[in-house]
Amino acid sequence: MNTHRPIRFLALAAAAVLSCVMTATSPAAAAEPTAAGLWQRTDTGKPGGKPVVWVLMLDRGNNQYEGIVAKSFPQAGQPNLTICEECEDDRKNQPILGISLIRDMKRKGRVYENGNILDPRNGDVWKAMLTVSPDGQILTLRGYLMTPALGKDEDWFRLPDIAISQLDPDIVAKFIPEQAAALASKPGAPATAGKAKTATPAPAPKGGMMAPAK
Repeated sequence: MNTHRPIRFLALAAAAVLSCVMTATSPAAAAEPTAAGLWQRTDTGKPGGKPVVWVLMLDRGNNQYEGIVAKSFPQAGQPNLTICEECEDDRKNQPILGISLIRDMKRKGRVYENGNILDPRNGDVWKAMLTVSPDGQILTLRGYLMTPALGKDEDWFRLPDIAISQLDPDIVAKFIPEQAAALASKPGAPATAGKAKTATPAPAPKGGMMAPAK
């Protein structure tokens, strides 16, 4: 009587099950966290610090990511800039609210490289990279001049989806229209929610928003 055939069959079946489990749980199969979403920079660089600016990171397609100023907060003892007077490119004299702050980021897993960040106070543009934490809750910005090795890190913190309701309706309608439609459909939503106004949006005061230190 041949006893090797049943044993071999069970071994092959076990290997097949193990292969399925490994495939389902492999890092390649699991979705990595993305930088897209709403992030908060604080004055201390810690989650409990006072908010300085909210940045909305957008997936522009073709592996291009952009960050815009979605909301800013006045800071004591600092000027309340409303437009980027010192900008030298297409952002010159644009309102700080909604300005393109981070550009040309290209995703490579949890890292976003070859991008740049604007300092609206003086118009300087720094090279930059971003790294999303494994849990997707912290976005580490590294700004630099020549090489990342000479740069400085700064942590931003992901805001919950409900924070979108605190943004100017024009910002929501322009950059995340699907959320604008969702807000407009809720009972008691403002009449302007989900619709872009014809007037130019009033720029929010900007205080303390800084580029990475030199």
